[in-house]
Amino acid sequence: MTNADRAGRGITDARIRPNELDLRLILDTIPGFVWTMTATGEVELVNRQMLDYFGARSEELENWSSFLHEDDRARVIVEWTRTIETTEPYQSEHRLRRADGVYRWFQARGLALRDGEGRVTRWYNLLTDIDDRKRAEEVLRTSEQNLRLIVDSIPGFVITATPSGELELANLRMLTYFGKTLEELNEWSLVIHPDDRPLVVAAWAHSVHTGDPHDIPQRLLGADGVYRWFHVRASALRNAEGEIQRWYALFTDIDESKQAEAKLRRSEWNLLEAQRLGHSGSWSLDVASGIVTGSPEMRRVFGATDGDDPSQPDFWFDRIHPEDRPRVRELFEQCVAEKREYQADYRLLLPDGTIRHQHSRGNPIVNAAGHLVEFVGTAIDTTDHVLATAELQRAFDEIKRLKDRLHDENIALREQIDQVFMFEEIVGSSAALKEVLSSVVKVAPTDSTVLITGETGTGKELVARAIHKRSQRASRAFVSVNCAAIPSSLIASELFGHEKGAFTGAMQQRRGRFELAHSGSIFLDEVGELPAETQIALLRVLQERQFERVGGDRAISTNVRVIAATNRDLSAAIAAGAFRADLFYRLNVFPIEIPPLRKRRDDIPLLVEYFVQRFSDKMGKRIRKIDKDTLARCRAYDWPGNIRELQNIVERSVILCTGSTFRVEKALLSAREPSPSPAPPLTEALQNQEKQIIEAALAAANGKVAGPRGAAVRLGVPPSTLEWKIKQLKIQKRKFITTV
Repeated sequence: MTNADRAGRGITDARIRPNELDLRLILDTIPGFVWTMTATGEVELVNRQMLDYFGARSEELENWSSFLHEDDRARVIVEWTRTIETTEPYQSEHRLRRADGVYRWFQARGLALRDGEGRVTRWYNLLTDIDDRKRAEEVLRTSEQNLRLIVDSIPGFVITATPSGELELANLRMLTYFGKTLEELNEWSLVIHPDDRPLVVAAWAHSVHTGDPHDIPQRLLGADGVYRWFHVRASALRNAEGEIQRWYALFTDIDESKQAEAKLRRSEWNLLEAQRLGHSGSWSLDVASGIVTGSPEMRRVFGATDGDDPSQPDFWFDRIHPEDRPRVRELFEQCVAEKREYQADYRLLLPDGTIRHQHSRGNPIVNAAGHLVEFVGTAIDTTDHVLATAELQRAFDEIKRLKDRLHDENIALREQIDQVFMFEEIVGSSAALKEVLSSVVKVAPTDSTVLITGETGTGKELVARAIHKRSQRASRAFVSVNCAAIPSSLIASELFGHEKGAFTGAMQQRRGRFELAHSGSIFLDEVGELPAETQIALLRVLQERQFERVGGDRAISTNVRVIAATNRDLSAAIAAGAFRADLFYRLNVFPIEIPPLRKRRDDIPLLVEYFVQRFSDKMGKRIRKIDKDTLARCRAYDWPGNIRELQNIVERSVILCTGSTFRVEKALLSAREPSPSPAPPLTEALQNQEKQIIEAALAAANGKVAGPRGAAVRLGVPPSTLEWKIKQLKIQKRKFITTV
């Protein structure tokens, strides 16, 4: 070392203390480049290995950034400047130029030395040569690329997955077939045919759980929309301890062999059917060409001759009796259009006038894409069986007629009930709903009369059905009557029945709803709308368990549980003379009040989810999630129409939904109430008189509309009607509120 070198490095042997000489010796023997810098980043001390690598003096290293590779320089300067400013530890990887001009990779680390007050006094830095590691990584990347090329050239689909079954890698053939990215393929169950999906998902879950090999055929949906058969085999790679490290799977296309198997099965099915049934013919319709192929037995039964062309559908339909032909042809064409099983009984009218009876059935054959390609079936001669049972059938005609009549009435009644039944389950878990259900559980086993109150659309009939289903009468009829939907002149006949000739048009005796509900339950919806004379008759039923048909003079006993419901304030109706107080007390044995939806806001998300699932399944849509903003708006909305309004809005929104996320437009949840139908025009004098009456009632009620002391009770009208009149007449309610 020259004196200049010693001066450049700022040290002389004469001035170095023994411990500093030891430190210098240690630094020069470290297998790495060590250097120190001032708090501001100026070079102080550099060890021998670093000077030898750069072939420079320590003062030349002041411009250390000049030794950086030009692709790394800007980044490293920014990182080092940030380190000086933040005093945080420094770590970076970059390339440095050696004295011979060759660049090598180094890992740089820097730590700050602080004084007792936490100020940085010096930086200590270490450069470690990582060039060999970097070259090894590059070789590894090249090997991985070569391996990927090999995997992509395999004539099949190859995947690897984590021990839990999450996809890690899929070859190019597989990504191209499905037209999806690797991330999209992680939802792999969606490309499995719906008929195969439960079995395949369960088998894969078993393999992931146990580590057993996965070996199963399945149909997979390609990017072209066509399903093809594949045989999937997957095995687990384990370490020395037997733990699963990775899954490897191969998909082999077996679609052609599956189609051959299906064709063979169809042929065997035709042969077995012909052998089993006997005296029957087989037929098939090629959908593409419209050509019908009938077996020799089939042509014989239908009276085909050499001059006929049985390859056309018209030949076969023309042999069917004219009275049966339109029905059979319409049914067959409908089954072909809907790709469903066909089955029909009909008569043949042969050219010689002979009538034969036939039972025909067929099955659709579809391809992998779900398109109908063929319809095959058999036709059985049932003439002997029909003739043998005809005489016996006539002997039971009268009994069957009466039985069918009663059966039809029951079916019609049940259909009527089903039409007004809003939904199948009670949905919700709010405290308000739990209180209602608790009341249902308590009163259901009894025979007590129940009065259900609540706003329109809250599900009063649903609660009535729940009471009936939990009662001892559950196996008997549940008859529902909407008292507001039946004209007042007919309500008595509807409830209690009528005798023949009781009034114009009463051509025969008719049983009423109370007789149809014998031993069961009758639900009187909107009971507050009953006319006065019907209220008296209903009171007698509740008191004496007897009634008379309209036009009759014989008392009929009844054993019926009465469940009534109304959205009116019956106390106000009693005060106005529109409803009998004694009937109210008879009905109000066990009152249940159904809370409006705005008081069950915790149930709204559950109801939205229930209706979305119900209508999306019904419409064949795949809705996977519900927009959070939609739920928030639904919870904030007051739902004046209650559950019925919610159901209708959800149904409408499902119809409009085009993606996988359910949303409700803001316009559908605007804070509005249904506009009442416009009242007939009044003269100005009548309007003023009506306004004066309402204002007087508001003044007496201190501006309050609803409630037992509200203006609505004083006027004998529903609160909603009074609110509408107040808005129509532009009455300011606030001016009638007085403070004490």
